[in-house]
Amino acid sequence: MTDVATASTPAAVKPAGAFSSWEIGLALRYLRAKRKEGGVALIAIISFIGIMLAVAVLISVMSIMAGFRAELLGRMLSFNGHMYVQGPVLTSPDRDAAMKRISNVPGVVSVTPLTESPAMFRAGGQMTGGVVRGVRPQDLASTRFVYDSLTPEMRADFGRGEYGGDNILIGKALADQMGLSVGSALSIYSPTGADSAFGNLGGLEKTYRIGGIFSSGTADYDRAFIFMPLEQAQLFFGKDGVWDVIEMKVGEPDQVESLLTPVQQAAGPGSIVTDWRTRLAAFWGALKVERVAMSIILGLVVAIAAMNIISGIVMLVKNKTRDIAILRTVGASPSSILRIFFISGAAIGIGGTIAGLVLGLLFCLNIGAIQHFIEGVTGVQLFNADVYMLDAIPALVDPWDVTWVAVFSFFMSCLASLPPSWNASRIDPVEALRFE
Repeated sequence: MTDVATASTPAAVKPAGAFSSWEIGLALRYLRAKRKEGGVALIAIISFIGIMLAVAVLISVMSIMAGFRAELLGRMLSFNGHMYVQGPVLTSPDRDAAMKRISNVPGVVSVTPLTESPAMFRAGGQMTGGVVRGVRPQDLASTRFVYDSLTPEMRADFGRGEYGGDNILIGKALADQMGLSVGSALSIYSPTGADSAFGNLGGLEKTYRIGGIFSSGTADYDRAFIFMPLEQAQLFFGKDGVWDVIEMKVGEPDQVESLLTPVQQAAGPGSIVTDWRTRLAAFWGALKVERVAMSIILGLVVAIAAMNIISGIVMLVKNKTRDIAILRTVGASPSSILRIFFISGAAIGIGGTIAGLVLGLLFCLNIGAIQHFIEGVTGVQLFNADVYMLDAIPALVDPWDVTWVAVFSFFMSCLASLPPSWNASRIDPVEALRFE
């Protein structure tokens, strides 16, 4: 008898959990509005397109900025080096052994002794100032962009002759400014001069032959610096056997901080080791401020686009007031009503974010082809290679940037969906059906 009663008793129905299939299905169904509710669908489409374009623009702009930053920083670091050693090691009899120890530090790619001396340059009745950098001919290759811009003949002539010879290398900007070419004469004036048995000779001027014209990709460096063989620079500027600094290039410039202690130990007691972040502190700080500022400004564009979701869900709630009342009378909880409309708004945000990510990544990955296509159609050069030293707009997609853009867009979409969804959950079914 007990078994029969038990068999005839219906099993208890387990209530559906949060974000169940019926809530998700109903939320997505509400987005597919009927003709008389077409305003809701139109606003949803506008919100979707707004978020998509905002996300795509944010990713594109940040990637282009990252590309320019990496390209410019790479050229500046190629010219200036990543780490520097100064102090007693420069005049120590053990400096050659110290250089060898530094070069053996894991992560150090090249070690170059340098002299840098201010000077005046004169040619053809024009005069300007700059810096003469003394470098060993075999170390010129460590300055990659300079070395790559020279012909094999220019590389071979540099450092040839007694005390390094009289061939020097000047930048393209300086050559254009003073009307010089390969083979021209350039007089260099040193305000200090060289030392002799009679004391310092004071100002010293000598005429050198331009053996090559380089392009570092940074006009300021091309205008201000001249390369001279180290031995000749030591002789001309009265620095016989003296180095001003030991410059290093490392494999990972961003991880240069981890090499400070090993290089310090290799250089010996009393040595002063600095890195490019100190030498280029103002530039590095400006890049970080620019990155943060642009991220905030463009992030606001995404937030504004996400705010369109509010108006769409408000209209949807207004059109579905009767449905809300019926759902409440058949047992739907206020939290279920909240989740239904929240899912509707979040779905717009998620769809727009995904579409924006795809659009932005496709644009960044094909930016060169897009640029050349537009130039071919319009006949206008959008990106002058002679000015920017690049043949295409650089774009570097940072996975962290893409991640935070996606997370921020999704968060703002959810945040915009909450207020109207909360209001929908608080609708009284009796009041809602009174005038139906």
